[in-house]
Amino acid sequence: MSEKEANKKNPPARIHAVLIGYLSTALKEVFEEGKYADRVLEKTFRSNRVLGARDRAFIATSFYDIVRYYRRLAYAAGDNHDWLRIISIYLLTNGISREPWMSTTDNDWPEIQQRLNEAERQRSLHESVPDELDHYCEQQLGARWSTELHSLNERPPVILRTNTLKLSRDKLIQRLRESGIECTAVEGSSTAIEVHSTKSLFTTDFFKSGFFEMQDSASQKVAEMLAPQPGMKVIDACAGAGGKSLHLAALMQNKGRIIALDTEEWKLAELKKRARRNDVQIIETRVIDSSKVIKRLEASADRVLLDVPCSGIGVWRRNPDAKYKMDPERIVRIMDQQREILRQYSRMVKPGGQLIYATCSILPGENQQQIDTFLAEHPEFKLAQSISLWPSEHGTDGFFIAKMNRVMNYE
Repeated sequence: MSEKEANKKNPPARIHAVLIGYLSTALKEVFEEGKYADRVLEKTFRSNRVLGARDRAFIATSFYDIVRYYRRLAYAAGDNHDWLRIISIYLLTNGISREPWMSTTDNDWPEIQQRLNEAERQRSLHESVPDELDHYCEQQLGARWSTELHSLNERPPVILRTNTLKLSRDKLIQRLRESGIECTAVEGSSTAIEVHSTKSLFTTDFFKSGFFEMQDSASQKVAEMLAPQPGMKVIDACAGAGGKSLHLAALMQNKGRIIALDTEEWKLAELKKRARRNDVQIIETRVIDSSKVIKRLEASADRVLLDVPCSGIGVWRRNPDAKYKMDPERIVRIMDQQREILRQYSRMVKPGGQLIYATCSILPGENQQQIDTFLAEHPEFKLAQSISLWPSEHGTDGFFIAKMNRVMNYE
């Protein structure tokens, strides 16, 4: 696998059976109980606080790698739920020495190697994606799908967004380096920082003081394209936990008004907590509990951001378990939802204002095709700019962003 070098780096001196027990339990919860990988790992560490930094790094790295390549490893093991065997194959193929607890022997290896070779000849097995979804994405993207799928299985970089309400990017880089955190500025961005250290960032005073948020540089591009000015009224209509709302507030220098909308009240509660940590005072939250919420805001905003629900294919690097939960039928339903959101929520843009439509998907059906349909039905909007960010080409998460202007005097 392409992850060999990183996993060999600093494994525990001995990989004790107890660590494998934690890893097995976590994998079982994801693949047999349908739980989300990030929450499972968080719970694992919260329940076992005695684990040292090296053990935690080993569990996290191995866990996400196995999730990424689950279909390939399970095929090689000949059993979808023999977690000890799957883990053994993963470790041995990544150069980790044999341990007494491993369930494979030297006699098993000819068959295992044969099955790995067989998997290599079938993309959906080798890259570990459901067959039906693999076929659907190839229909959407053609030959490009193989390249992007491979990139979506790579480990993602750790990217921060500097909270410029508190300090400059250069100052944050300086402070992080002084505390032993290796990092560099991301080219082409004024706020993004790539972290190269394995030290936990969320326990630092820098995070607790709101100096940064975790946010991929592709995601940061969304607010940058919207380019709100201080004093404007901006609506973030699918705000979620508010990562982009916070970025908008920083761009507006904490001057103006941001209305953050979402259908989930708990997400907006998290946004409020993050806003306090970031010293953001211009965000107000509203739950979308009826169509009246949108109607009251019609033609009122200088800028509207629609970071719409999507398949999430563009962020598989960060959420590898999501590919096993997605299927073509669900994507079709999501696209119907996207069209309706565009149709309804675009009404909040006032004449002369701007609308951003964004997804963390790379599928044309969720992206440019949605914009083409919308513009054909709504001539009062004109396309100003659209960009596609590709994992294989840009090294970022996969994103699509379209900016549209609402004509001032359309008749």
